[in-house]
Order: sequence, then structure tokens, then C-alpha cells
Amino acid sequence: MKVHETRSHAHHDEERMLTRKQKADSKQLQDEPENSPTKKPKTTNGGADEKKAEEDGKATGDVAAAEFDKFCRDTSEHLSVQQMRQILKDNDQDSSGPDDAIVPRCQEIMFYGPLDKCPVCGGALECSSGGTYHCKGDFSEWSSCSYSTRNPPRKEEPLRIPESVHKTPLSDLIKKHQDPKNRPLKEQVITVKPLSGMMISLSGRLTRTHQYWKSQIEKNGGKVANSVIGVTCLVVSPAEQERGGSSKVAEAVERGIPVVREAWLLDSIEKKEVQPLDAYDVASDIAVDGRGIPLDKLDPSAEALENITSELKVYGKRGVHKDIKLQDEGGKILEKDGLLYNCALSVCDQGRGLNDFCIMQLIVAPENRLHMYYRKGRVGDTARVDDKLEEWENEDGAIKEFSRIFEELTGNEFESWEREKKIQKKPHKFYPLDVADGIEVRHGGLALRQLGVAAAHSKLDPMVANFMKILCSQEIYRYALMEMGYDYPEIPIGMLSDVHLERCEDSLLDFVERIRSTKEAGQQVEALWAEFSNKWFTLMPSTRPFYLRDFADIADHAASVFESVRDINVASRLIEDMSGSTLDDPLYDRYVKLGCSISALSKDYDDYKMILKYLEKTYDPVRVGDISYGVSVENIFAVEPSACPSLDDLKKLPNKVLLWCGTRSSNLLRHLQNGFLPAVCSLPVPGYMFGKAIVCSDAAAEAAKYGFTAVDRPEGFLVLAVASMGEEIMEFSSPPEDTKSLEQKKLGAKFHGRKKTDESEHFVWKDDIKVPCGRLIESQHNDSPFNYNEYAVYDPQQVSIRFLVAVKYDEEAVEYDTAEPDEPEA
Repeated sequence: MKVHETRSHAHHDEERMLTRKQKADSKQLQDEPENSPTKKPKTTNGGADEKKAEEDGKATGDVAAAEFDKFCRDTSEHLSVQQMRQILKDNDQDSSGPDDAIVPRCQEIMFYGPLDKCPVCGGALECSSGGTYHCKGDFSEWSSCSYSTRNPPRKEEPLRIPESVHKTPLSDLIKKHQDPKNRPLKEQVITVKPLSGMMISLSGRLTRTHQYWKSQIEKNGGKVANSVIGVTCLVVSPAEQERGGSSKVAEAVERGIPVVREAWLLDSIEKKEVQPLDAYDVASDIAVDGRGIPLDKLDPSAEALENITSELKVYGKRGVHKDIKLQDEGGKILEKDGLLYNCALSVCDQGRGLNDFCIMQLIVAPENRLHMYYRKGRVGDTARVDDKLEEWENEDGAIKEFSRIFEELTGNEFESWEREKKIQKKPHKFYPLDVADGIEVRHGGLALRQLGVAAAHSKLDPMVANFMKILCSQEIYRYALMEMGYDYPEIPIGMLSDVHLERCEDSLLDFVERIRSTKEAGQQVEALWAEFSNKWFTLMPSTRPFYLRDFADIADHAASVFESVRDINVASRLIEDMSGSTLDDPLYDRYVKLGCSISALSKDYDDYKMILKYLEKTYDPVRVGDISYGVSVENIFAVEPSACPSLDDLKKLPNKVLLWCGTRSSNLLRHLQNGFLPAVCSLPVPGYMFGKAIVCSDAAAEAAKYGFTAVDRPEGFLVLAVASMGEEIMEFSSPPEDTKSLEQKKLGAKFHGRKKTDESEHFVWKDDIKVPCGRLIESQHNDSPFNYNEYAVYDPQQVSIRFLVAVKYDEEAVEYDTAEPDEPEA
């Protein structure tokens, strides 16, 4: 079962999430297949006409470009920068910025006409390198406007010319372009210079000489610099990666200047548009002494290794930041008049290049020494943060300064936020992450060195103690957050308050409803997606934010993330702090708090044999790439959560079925303590297309996809639950267009898959509970989008978890080439 989750084998999605969609998009442009719909078809009889049209267009473009170049030379010679600023101001254009930005901006609007306002948000447009126009305005308080175009709207009114310009020799030339009817259309100018305005530095032995690249860069509008100071990027050879980087590369990384492969130059020139620097970044392979590589510049696997082993810096509302060591001296967060002076803040606005965090703390150390700690920087770039620890003699003065900084960063008062959780997001400002008063599981859970001892000291049955040890360990929660890309150790994302989680959920639901009902199209819709993406990654900070583009992204990187983070927060509250001694049997204490009876089944029990048969009959191997994984049973536990209806309660309900459910191991504690919850939202993608439902399957193969973790962590759990489908079962062979009626009436629903279990082998368990155990065979629903039958239940009180099956995913027989390599010829 998905149990309101999408894929738990998040390593499939990890490539999409961690390498960022921008990188994938740039690779697609490079490797576009011949039959791609974006490629122009080859013509058989119209080639000559197309060539002639292309030549005509090029000629027209060359004439316009030459005319514009002459216009620029003349205006540069006869107009002062101050006059150009005045022209921009008089025509409601941006007149701010350095002189070298003012000149081309003014020349462009004098020749082609003043730019009109952004059609999406009403903000001002500006031309960037490569000839693309971007909006400088804000779409909302959460997001800058994402509008961009190569053909911007221009004002249909005469250019306003200051009196001082009328007295220059250029008066007649400028008047010629003053009338909108006389202005050339800029889209006719096809000789776009993609590197316009860019300063580029070269390093190392490239595939072409530096002189060649210098001429190409200048031909395409850029300039070449010998040093890295003030450059857009540094282009390096592959040899730089192998030898660890020259001093020039080291300086570039030190200054935060992008270091890119030579292919970036080649692709930008060939495609006549500057390519994203991140997609060609090589700095992640080059280390600089004393300075860490930002996490978002590391290879995703290297980032995962870095974070999975990192110590959580702030464990909760009362957690003193680990790096300042004051907690070792007994330092505590200042608490006065019911307020805790400890804040975590975040802001993400990808259009402005923002993805920052801030930690603020007032700490009382022994002998009443008071310190203010301030840590601010880019999420993931720990080596370059603004980090200050100051001692204060006056408590009132420290509190006043703390509140001032909070208001400066957020635009809101600290006390109204901390007491009433009142906050209004302001443009370009931080937003508080409401951290709860507790201990995050990455700090409070059992560490690897404690696992064996904790189980050995427990009065629980050894198999149950071992099971509780797994669920109370840091490891499964660290891996879950790592796989989702939300594991930055500066932020205790596993100890957020209920208020904050509700805001995340409300934001998600509001956006889904908004995007489903919107009549907007084109860039207006893109702006909505950009706004939600920035809002989401502000509320849930990640080292690698990106623009969510479709419902699949929402399912994989918002809905399922919310559900998993919510469940990890429940685990943190149940586990609390187990980092100390294990002699007092913390596993038994957590078992009691869990409120769920757990017992291991003996292999001789009929239930054990029944479950084993059900698994073997309905399992298909899980495929990861070219490798298939079978499954073997380690243990089976009978469970009875107090939050779920008992079997006696379920016997009063009709149409009961024993079904498979799949879930992350990191979500199990919440399931066992509180029972299953329906999916957080309805989306037209797997895992959410049944609406706010608890979804199960009669095929263990379906549950296994969601219980699978990774090839290097082959252990997982499958859940067996009894579900009452209600008096009336709705049957579908395709997803319903509207799930609201099912949700409101709480009807049971069965969705037919392309495979079904052989009904002749089904049997009954516990008198009247149907077990759809049978070999998987083809169904008559060949066009179904589902592989196997799936069942949706809309009332949690109609589902009861009965068994947990601990499984191990085993790589199926693979033939390895063990032949010795041929000896090379002499």
C-alpha cells in the first residue's frame, strides 16, 4: 500500500530531486533524439525555400544589427550618462545602477522603444545577457516574478526626450525613433549575442586555444579577463578536476565564483542562449584547503554522505547550537516571561538566487553569562556563513537587540510571533520555522553504538526489542530525510510544531485547489508554480530547491515529503532523548508509550504460514534498473494498535478484506501509535489519484515497491491490515475524475489492475475476513493504469493494522563476468 505516500524507494526520485531538474533539462537539450517533438523535421522538397527564407531573415537581421551598432556608437559619443539616466527616468524606466548598465539600457529603449510593464505582475522588465527579458518585480510576498520573454511588450507612445538632448547633434536621429511606427521590431534581429555583458576567465589547457575562445567569447558579446575577480564564471579543463585545481580555481571557489566545464561555452554559443552554470559546475570535484564546498555544489551522493553522518546542530526549541560548545558548559536558551529566545528562519526565492537560513539564540551560561548567537548564510554553504557569538552584560539590552534583528529579518515583531504565532510574510524577508519544544530524532534516537546494548538490556521479548530498536534508531530517520533531500543538519525539520506543519499542509492544499481551478495559462500559470515552489522551500528548507512543474513533482517532493516529515515529527516526540544510558531500559519505556501490542509469530503458527503463502503467491520482483529483487521473510509480528479498531469492532462491519500496505520504515511509529491516515490531498498521479484515501492492494508486489529502501539497505517492512470496504463497493478500471463524493460518502472503492489474484484460490480467515490470496494472473482490464488491484478506504476507523512482515530484499540471480581480462599484447 502507499498508505498516503508516493514511492518510498526514493532513490528513483533522488536523481530528479538532487541533481535538479535544470541539469536534466540541459542534458535533454544536448541529447535530444531525432524523433523529439521539439526538433524541426527534415524536409524533402522545401529545403531550398527554407534556406532562402533563412538567408533573407539573416540579411534583415544583419542590417538591423548594423544600424543598432551605429546608433549605439553615435549615442555613446554625443550623450552623457547623466542624459541617458534622464531619458530612462522620463520614460518610466529603471534609471538606477552603474554607468556601464545605464548606457546599453538607454540605447535599447531609444532604438526599439520603452519597455512596458510585466503582463504577469506589473513589474519592470530588464534585458539580461543573451537577449532574454526578465521581470524584476514580485509576484507575491513569497516569490519574485518568473516572467521572461525574448519579445517584450513595448509602450505604444512616443519616446519622451529631455530638452537637453534636443540640443545635441543626435536630435534628428533620436526623433526618427521617437515615433512607435518607425521603430524596428527587435525579434527581427536574429544575431543574438548570448554572452553579452558577461566577463569570463579561462584556466588550464582547453580543447581549443585560449586565443580561439577569446575571439569566440568577444564575437558573442562577452569579454575575457585574466584574473577571476569580478568575472561571471571560470572555464576550466578536465585536468583541473584530476589535479585538484590550480590557484586560479582555488581563488574562484574561495570567492564563490562558478567554475564550469568548457562545454558550457560551446553549448551557450551553439544554442545562442547562455546555459545554466549549475548544469556545468565542476567545483564539487575540487577541494580548497580550509573552505568547504557548498552542499548544493557537491555530487548528490557526496552530499548524502556528508549529511547522513553530520551531527544535528539544533535539536529543538531549547537546543543550543552545537558549534559554539556552550551546551558543554551547561548553557541554556534564555527563557523569560514565557518566551524562549531561539529562532530558526528561512527564505527561498529562486528568481533572486535566495535560499538562506538564519539561527538566532540568546544563551545563558554558568555564572549568568549571557551570549547572543547569530548564524546566517545560504542553506548548504556552511563554510561561508555569517557567524557571530557575542557576550552581553545587560539582559534587557540583549533582548532588545534580538527583537530588533528578528524584525529586521522578517518584518514582524518577535513577541507577537512567539506568543501568538502571528506572522505576515514580507517580500524578500525571512519566515520563521516554528520549532517545537522537544528533541529531534536525529539527536535523541539511538546511535549506532547504542543499538546492541539497548536491546540486550530490555525486558521485552528479544525479537520485539530488536524491532523497537530499529524504530527508535537515528538511522532510518536520517536516511528518510536524506532520500527526500531535507536533511540539512542546521535545521531540526523533524521537530517542527503542529502549527508549522498545519501551515505546510494548508499551503499545499490551497495550491492544489488553486491550480486545478485556475483559468490562467502560459506564464501566468508558470508564475503560480514558481510562487508555490518558493513558498514550499521556505517552509521546508532544502539544500537543492527547484521549481515544481507538475502534479508528479507535487506528489514526489511536496505531498509525500509533508507526510513523511509529519510522521518523523511524531516519532521524535515518542522517542524523545535516548542518547544517554540504556541501563534503565528505554526501549520498554517507548514500547509502553507506543500503545500498541506487538508479539512475534512463531513459524509454526497458522497465521505465519498463511501470511507466508499470501506473500509468495502475490509477489513480483521489484526492479531497480536492470536488477530484480526478490524478498525473504525475516520475522512476522502480530500487532494491535490501540488507535485502530479491534477485530471485534471490525466484525460488526461488512465486506472485510486482508490487504497489503507499503510504507517507509520511518513512518511506522506513527502508524502504530495513531493508525493510518488518508492521503493528504488528491492528485492525478500514482499514490494520490484516489483522493484522501487509505490505499491498499491484494498484491504484495504493490506494497513491496513502497517498502523497498535501497540496494545497500535491503531491510524493510510490509503491513497487513484488515479493511472494511463498506456496504457498497464502487469498482473502477480507471481513476475517478472527482474523488470528493467518495470522500464525503466514505464509500469503499476497488480499482482493477492489469493483473489480479486468482479468485479460485481465495479463502476466508477469522470466520468472515476475505483473503484474496492467489497467483497473479492477467485480468480483462488490459488498459488499466494500475499494475495490480488497489482498494481505497476513506474512513480510518474501517482499517486496522494486524501484522508487520519484516522482509529483506534479495538480488535475484545475476550472471557476473568472472573471466580474466586478456593480457595486453607486447
